[in-house]
Amino acid sequence: MADDQMHADGLTAVERVVARDEIRQLAYRYALAIDSRDIDLLVSLFVADVRVGRNATGHAALREFWTNSLRAIGVSILFVGNHLIDFDDPSHARGVVYCRGQVQDGDKWIEQAILYRDSYERRDGRWLFVRRIHELWYGVETAERPLAQEAANWPARHIGRGTLPDTLPTWGQFWSAQKQ
Repeated sequence: MADDQMHADGLTAVERVVARDEIRQLAYRYALAIDSRDIDLLVSLFVADVRVGRNATGHAALREFWTNSLRAIGVSILFVGNHLIDFDDPSHARGVVYCRGQVQDGDKWIEQAILYRDSYERRDGRWLFVRRIHELWYGVETAERPLAQEAANWPARHIGRGTLPDTLPTWGQFWSAQKQ
């Protein structure tokens, strides 16, 4: 089959490659938005009529959900791994994303193995999340407390606490908004 011929999902091979890349970027932006507490970016990754819980929909409800959820934890580091994507048609796809999470929970440090089951939709030429189901293989408290170290002062010293997430502009904005 030539690259410009349509497949059963209605996409050419080139369109499928481009769409997969755009959807993978969506997952990466999600991780960055969570870790930097960039609520505007996070909300923009979802369809406008996103369902939030059982009784709410829309970006305003999603913004409130994420603001409350992310204020309940400290630093987070999400590392996106395997990402499989299947297309239903040119504007609808489903995916499975593996993620390794590290989360500060009070004075505890938690490591998680996460699986996201995603639904994607292309609207106005842009791929967005319709739904993102978070499943957990495990979460385990680690003995290490990486944020309880002295400053690394990299590159002079390689071991110790770094400057992130404090140097991310959205991180400071997120936490200062809570005080207002």
